[in-house]
Amino acid sequence: MKKVFVTGATGLLGTNVIIKLLQNGYSVIALVRQKSKYMGEENENLKLIEGSLTSDLSSYLADSDCIIHIAAETSQDLIRYEDYEKVNYDITVKLFSEAEACGVRRFLFVSTANTIGYGSKEQPGNEEDFQEYPFTDSLYAHSKLNAELHLLENRKNTEVLILNPTFMIGAHDTKPSSGKLIFWAWKKKLIFYPKGGKNFVHAEDAAQGVVAAINKGENGQKYLLANENLSYREFFRQINRMTHQTPTMIPIPDIFLNILGRIGDLLRILKIKTNLCTPHMKALQIHNYYTNQKSIQDLEIQYQSIDKAINDAVEYFKSKASSQ
Repeated sequence: MKKVFVTGATGLLGTNVIIKLLQNGYSVIALVRQKSKYMGEENENLKLIEGSLTSDLSSYLADSDCIIHIAAETSQDLIRYEDYEKVNYDITVKLFSEAEACGVRRFLFVSTANTIGYGSKEQPGNEEDFQEYPFTDSLYAHSKLNAELHLLENRKNTEVLILNPTFMIGAHDTKPSSGKLIFWAWKKKLIFYPKGGKNFVHAEDAAQGVVAAINKGENGQKYLLANENLSYREFFRQINRMTHQTPTMIPIPDIFLNILGRIGDLLRILKIKTNLCTPHMKALQIHNYYTNQKSIQDLEIQYQSIDKAINDAVEYFKSKASSQ
């Protein structure tokens, strides 16, 4: 039985990845800050270890065939690049060095689609496209891209694969993280939406892509885990249809978003944490679209509809609310 070491086990993708790994017969060691934070089911082939990414993990890695590194600093309100770098770059470099020293066969790094250039619905971005503005000015995306480049340039004995998921929707979003976009529209009488769009993928499919990459992915390659390219208006309309609601939908003028971005820039200069900044507001105005053809061809992923992703997310949030 192959053994896999997983970081970021308590997040949306991490939980779904562990579920898929166990379903596919893997033995899993998962690093968590607190065991109580893991919301997946117990399994005899799952060992949760409490610890920090800064700790010496070599005793666990020496017994692993593959590392899936999902843990990341994803907060959008940090104002210094160094706050992202110390987790998304420095920890990744440390973990990869330990993997090389321990003879781990494969290192799977979960990054973001925003390190790759986006496109239109007619010509969506693919793995060969270079990162574009506004994501070139995103501290988070910049830290992830630097980590990707280090891994690809320094791989020797340990094989490296980069997974680039787009915006994930699905069950097991305990915080919630990306599921906040569901709550933006769900049970609302008024929905204000930006004029841009993005690519959406079922978290379960992204997890399946990660697991498939263990055996099917090619060393040194990047794989977009992506599915449907939708405008925010289209996405919110799908939520409305599936939750049987008919709110009034109002577009947010680009100029208003630009003003918010400038206000955020000023607050950041004053060392005040905020999600607002010009790159974040510009990201809401573009059509951030990608293709999944490479992952379908190489990883043989069969993507589910975003309707299914929305339904699974809504049902999960309902069940979570009823159990509290």
